[in-house]
Amino acid sequence: MADPRPRRFVVAITGATGAVYGVRLLQRLGACPGVETHLVISDAATLTLHQEVGLQRKDVEALAHVVHKNRDIGASIASGSFQTDGMVIAPCSMKTLAAVAHGLSDNLITRAADVILKERRRLIMMVRETPFNLAHLRNMTAVTEMGGIVFPPLPSFYNRPATIDEMVDHTVARVLDLLGVDNTLAPRWAGMKEGA
Repeated sequence: MADPRPRRFVVAITGATGAVYGVRLLQRLGACPGVETHLVISDAATLTLHQEVGLQRKDVEALAHVVHKNRDIGASIASGSFQTDGMVIAPCSMKTLAAVAHGLSDNLITRAADVILKERRRLIMMVRETPFNLAHLRNMTAVTEMGGIVFPPLPSFYNRPATIDEMVDHTVARVLDLLGVDNTLAPRWAGMKEGA
């Protein structure tokens, strides 16, 4: 018998720069049949969303199927018994990275990430900072050793993107691939062009 529940993905947006990645991911997952998104937005992310993409919190919340408050550590996604298929923190601040690396479940985002790791589910952290200091690198190593995927949203140029949207879509397509969500969001590498 087929699993009757939808594929559930948790999307968290923190205050780091790159709010567009979280928004685009929600848009793409929302267009996938059989997918249910659970969204958590930090207070700092509310400011970044307005600054970078001109959206209010309610506009972004409207893109998700279920919205949770970051202070609600009793939410469904705070328990391993609530089945999900993965979590993406897009973007992920260094504060959130550090909290996850050290097991500090001090809000719903970090608690949900902790649950994903302990249940051996897929956690993708789109960390945003440059350059990295030693604490950042050690925290990324710790999360990787726990089974998380550290995914800095670095643009690629082999497809010769003409717009920022194309660069964002390519990165989001790679995240969807890691989640096992079929997509045709960006062209795939087909080998070096002749004469290169």
